[in-house]
Amino acid sequence: MSHEPVSQIPVIFEDNHLLGIVKPVNIPTQADMSGDPDLLTLLKDDIKERYNKPGNVYLGLVHRLDRPVGGAMVFAKTSKAASRLSEAVRSRSFSKVYAAVVHGQLPASRGTLKDMLLKDSKTNTVSVVGRGTPGAKEAVLDYEVLGTGGSFSLVKIVLHTGRSHQIRVQMNHAGCPLYGDQKYGSRVNKPGQQIALWSVTVGFPHPVTKEDVVLNSLPPSEFPWNQWEDTVLSRLL
Repeated sequence: MSHEPVSQIPVIFEDNHLLGIVKPVNIPTQADMSGDPDLLTLLKDDIKERYNKPGNVYLGLVHRLDRPVGGAMVFAKTSKAASRLSEAVRSRSFSKVYAAVVHGQLPASRGTLKDMLLKDSKTNTVSVVGRGTPGAKEAVLDYEVLGTGGSFSLVKIVLHTGRSHQIRVQMNHAGCPLYGDQKYGSRVNKPGQQIALWSVTVGFPHPVTKEDVVLNSLPPSEFPWNQWEDTVLSRLL
């Protein structure tokens, strides 16, 4: 199997416990049915090579990004770090901030979206359903509109829950599907467009030192992100 050159995966933080990287778009976070090279395997192979490690390399996956989404991610290099980071996710002391370009304009310049989401595992789609629907889980996010341009809005999103496809589904339900989202915004997007969703910040207490760790990554300077000046994009951080 041919592998994506690891040089295309920037490392933004590394110590004995953690590996922070910028995930490239269109690489699955972990192995899936496509059989395409996945981020977890690529990074394990890189660690094995860089540190000349014999045998299997441990690398723990503590959060995920959808295949078409890029940006800041952290992996655990020890099982203890993985356990503590997973607990930080559960206790919501693991912060996640995203940038999105959406079609249209949200009803207010900032606000909170709360919806009940239900996942259909057979179709790998998520829908907004009524409260009390069996299997539905509450999804909560805060948003702030940082700019508008043409028919698009640049939105900063703080996730309070980590539901599957959460941002994509909630924004679409609010009448503002993400640019390039083929799954939830096919009525306004064209095939081949790259989804405009980016993991800007992940923050958490270090699993060993307990110091705050903040990993940042701004979206690439290409359409549709480049409709806004750097001074606007810097407000994502």
